[in-house]
This record gives sequence, C-alpha cells and structure tokens, in this order.
Amino acid sequence: MEKLKEALYYEKIRDKKVKCHLCPHGCIIVDGNLGFCKARQNKNGVLYTLNYGKVSSYAYDAIEKKPLYHFYPGSKIFSIGTFGCNLECSFCQNWEIAHSNPATVEISDGDILKLAKSNSSIGVAYTYNEPSIWYEYILNMSKKVKDEGLKNVYITNGYIEKEPLKRLLPYIDAMNIDLKSIDDEFYKGLCKGSLEPVLETIKLSKEKTLIEVTTLLIGSKNDSVEKIREIAKWLSSIDKNIPLHLTRYHPAFKMDVPSTSYDSLLNAKNEAIKYLNYVYIGNVWGADANTYCPECSTKLVERNYSIELIGIEDNKCTNCGYNIRLKY
Repeated sequence: MEKLKEALYYEKIRDKKVKCHLCPHGCIIVDGNLGFCKARQNKNGVLYTLNYGKVSSYAYDAIEKKPLYHFYPGSKIFSIGTFGCNLECSFCQNWEIAHSNPATVEISDGDILKLAKSNSSIGVAYTYNEPSIWYEYILNMSKKVKDEGLKNVYITNGYIEKEPLKRLLPYIDAMNIDLKSIDDEFYKGLCKGSLEPVLETIKLSKEKTLIEVTTLLIGSKNDSVEKIREIAKWLSSIDKNIPLHLTRYHPAFKMDVPSTSYDSLLNAKNEAIKYLNYVYIGNVWGADANTYCPECSTKLVERNYSIELIGIEDNKCTNCGYNIRLKY
C-alpha cells in the first residue's frame, strides 16, 4: 500500500475538514477531496501530499533554459518536476504534467544527489510544473543538496504564502518567477489566481536570493506597451538589475490565440529596457540573448553556439568598471 506523507501548512477544522495554508487559495477540503492543485488530499481529517518523491520529468538542462541568464552562465543543471499546479492558466505550456495524470517514478534521495553531481551539473532545478505544491519534498531535498555543496534552483509561478516561502528561501540559490501580467483581472480570468501574492513573492525573494522574472507575452492579452511599461517600472522600483525575460507564447492547452509576433516582443523589450538594465527575448530563434553592460554597452556574456564570459572580471565590466549583478 502506498505510504503517504502528511502535508505541512494546514489546519484541521470541524467535521474532518482541513484548511490548507500553503498557497493563497486557502482551500477548505472535505474528507476524501483534493485541493485546487490536485496534489494534496484530505484523508479522514489529515491533509496528505500525493506527489512526495514522485518525479514525472527529469533532464539535464542548460541553466539558460530555466531561464536564468545571470546565474552561472553556460552551466548545466539536473532538472526535476512532478505533477499538478496551483494555477490553471488557459495558456499553460506544460499542461501535460500540470493538468493531467502523467506517469511518475520514484527516485531515491541518494540517486537524485548522484545525478545532480554528474554530467557537469551544478545542482538541482525544481521546474517543469509548479514546484511549490511539491513543497515537502523540495524542502527535504534542497537541504540535502546544499549539504553536498550543490545549487538549488526554483522555477515558480510565485503563488505561495509568505511563511512557507520564508522557510524555503535559505536553501534556494536562484529563482525564476513568472509574472504573467501586472493586471489582476488577467490572473483572475485566465489563471484562476490573483496578482498580489506573486508581487509579494518577488519582493520577498529578492531580499534573500538571486531572482529573474519571466513574462509570457500573449498577443492582445498582456503585450501592450502600456502593460509592459507597468511591469518594468514596478520591477525597477525594487531593483533595476532584476533580469526580465519576455517570452514568446505559442498556442497551448485551452488557448488558440496565434503565436506572439516578433515585433510585439521587440516593442516590449524596447519599452522595458527604459526602466530595467537587463531585458531578454525568449523562445525565439535568433534573438539577441547576449548580456551587455548597462553603462557602456560592452558585451559581457555571449550566448551564441556556445556561451562565453568575455567582458566581465571580478563582477565588473572590463571596459568601464560598472558593477555587474551576475554569479559565475
């Protein structure tokens, strides 16, 4: 019989109901039912995590694929994911594992660590689906990964409550956080969530670890110059050195809006770069993915057929001495 692990961050309430406190949904779950994320279940008044140790996807990925451009450029990382999600974006690009029932395997903690040390990997990335609903497993694994001197990378939609986030952050070396829009109605209508918790996650995480932010641009939904300006200005109010990735959408899951045009992506980048030092276009072949000095425009990291650090030394631009926020 399958052995389940009791979940963290919940309370028992009347009539064998429980209230989950892991994410802002705050699901009240009756006996036998699942939470919104489909990864936590109430069994006889106890909340259990259904995905502990269950891996649906794994691979060695370039760190740039996360995307992380300012964290050990050119490195590889062992990446794992499970199933489920605590948002339901109608445009989900990984819906096969986030919103279906993928096959899973159980890999021992020891084997995960061996894989994380192999093939020139720098550590473990928790990715593919939403890692926050894998919370108990990631909290356990991230401590073991750190003890081995490896790196933990966390790729998230940012939809998590503050207390569990604070508990996890000391073990996370870098994050990429989705900011799907700066419009709460977008979150409510297309993602079945809300904006404010994501903004709080960005602010809190920025204080504790290296973060980069991704916005998937969808034509006529969130790609107007005005909305991009709002995102860029808000991020710059925290730190203008936060890298922003503007990523091309392709039709997926429940949305059939045409793929975002390159012109829309370029217009968005041209607007965002007025407020942020580092803006990148993603999911487009041939787009300029290099990193440049914000002060003198010297090329610092070249990302072409290979990835090379060519204009940075001791975290400073070799041409003008500008301090560069980049780990390598």
